[in-house]
Amino acid sequence: MSERKVLNKYYPPDFDPSKIPRRRGPKNSQQVVRLMAPFSMRCNTCGDYIYKGKKFNARKETVEGEDYYGIKIFSTLCSSEITFKTDPKNTDYSAEHGASRNFEPWRDEKAEEEDRLARLEEEENNPMKALENRQIDSKREMDILDALQDIRDRNSRNERVGQNKAAELVGKLGLQELEDEETRQRRLEEEEDERLVREVFSKVPSTPTAEQPGNVDDESSSNPLQAVTIKRKAAVLDAELDESLPRSSAPAPKPILKRKKEVANSLGIKVVKKKVAV
Repeated sequence: MSERKVLNKYYPPDFDPSKIPRRRGPKNSQQVVRLMAPFSMRCNTCGDYIYKGKKFNARKETVEGEDYYGIKIFSTLCSSEITFKTDPKNTDYSAEHGASRNFEPWRDEKAEEEDRLARLEEEENNPMKALENRQIDSKREMDILDALQDIRDRNSRNERVGQNKAAELVGKLGLQELEDEETRQRRLEEEEDERLVREVFSKVPSTPTAEQPGNVDDESSSNPLQAVTIKRKAAVLDAELDESLPRSSAPAPKPILKRKKEVANSLGIKVVKKKVAV
């Protein structure tokens, strides 16, 4: 068995390259290649859909009368021959025989060209229609220019801000949001305190003042809201203070004082007191 990677060839001593005839390839030669479908197509024989990227064992041959290649493949369902060729004009492939493309991009270009020609013909016959079309075109151009100017202004503003300015701006926004949150929390606490105060004072009974028969209408008209003064006794306040104190708190016990022992008694010495004569 010969080597797979041969570096040297053996030439016999009597080798003469001039005696080897020059070979020519056949005119209608075909080359079997493995390729993928360049576009999605539908078989005209069986109606099977062949999607883009489907792999085939195809025969590649030179197209007669043209300067590019045509490729033959076979349908995967009915094995009928499908031929497509390259399309240098549209830089794509075109189905030649046995199948039809599902979508051809150049059809839209042809439709746009036909619409443009029809519009020009209509404008030549109808001046008012031409004026309307010009107004529509000018309005579209103005909208495009306005949008472009807005984009330019935004880009220039972003460039002026810079990274440091952007960081400062973000920091200021964060501080502002924090201050707004603290202010809102403080306002809610104040509203809660006011509500509690109103509830407490609404439970206190008001003492009606003595009304004078002659000045009832005058007082009610001049002082619609009268201030109520409540006087409370000191005993009541002391009782309330006692109730407010915790009941578990009791007076501290007095410390026990130990009696000092006399040193003489502990040593067994008796002290005799002398009588003093008066």
